[in-house]
Amino acid sequence: MKRAPQQRPGTVFFVGAGPGSPDLITVRGRDLIACAGAILYAGSLVDEAATRWAPAGCVLRDSKDMTLEQMSDWLIEQSRQHATVVRLQTGDPALYGALIELVQPLDAAGVALEVVPGVSSAMASAAAAVESLTLPEVTQTVIFTRVEGRTPMPAGESLVELARHRSTLCIFLSITLLHKVEAALQEAGWPADAPMLVVHKASWPGHQRVLRGTVATIKSLCREAGIVSQAMVIASPTLGARQWPDLARSKLYDPSFTHRYRRASAPTESA
Repeated sequence: MKRAPQQRPGTVFFVGAGPGSPDLITVRGRDLIACAGAILYAGSLVDEAATRWAPAGCVLRDSKDMTLEQMSDWLIEQSRQHATVVRLQTGDPALYGALIELVQPLDAAGVALEVVPGVSSAMASAAAAVESLTLPEVTQTVIFTRVEGRTPMPAGESLVELARHRSTLCIFLSITLLHKVEAALQEAGWPADAPMLVVHKASWPGHQRVLRGTVATIKSLCREAGIVSQAMVIASPTLGARQWPDLARSKLYDPSFTHRYRRASAPTESA
């Protein structure tokens, strides 16, 4: 039986599906899927199992063969028929997700919308490798970026310029451009033996692969492994810290450090 159109448009929710494993979606995202009348999911990147909570009768549409205009039109059309419409995107919608390009036509059509954050592949990759992206007195900065390809980089954001900070670099959408990554890091002064990490399909059940190498070797290691898509590249001075014999302690948890929830229980070194 065809559902009658609503009098008031529904709400479109842009939901981050997470990096791959269906159970890494947020509870809120799962609950929205469970009550959705229509779901537009990125089938080329989001495991279809992420829609396992969709109710019977929910309209499911894979967006992998659609243009942005077709996607926006579909979301607007479905919002006129359903109270809850979900656009299910890989990772977090705010990172490389064409969010604003999809939102603008909905704004123009008067469609209500909300964004539900998701776990980024950068976070899932660090978790897969049991690495910390920040360490006291090593780096307190994480840069999310990509290598210039068909999409140009704004002035001041070349990988060489960013790499000169010597902080953690999470490099998206660049697995086929590792020759550019290597050249940029070396130009920025990173040594050839600086550690690098590549995680393919982070968190995807049965598909995740973790490769460790260096600035000089990571390209050949990925080529040998056949990794040419859906991979996070991480360069960081923190990589491998799990095996370091000495680490600077976090002041927040140091027994000599007082903060609003705990008084120091040990004297400082200068006391």
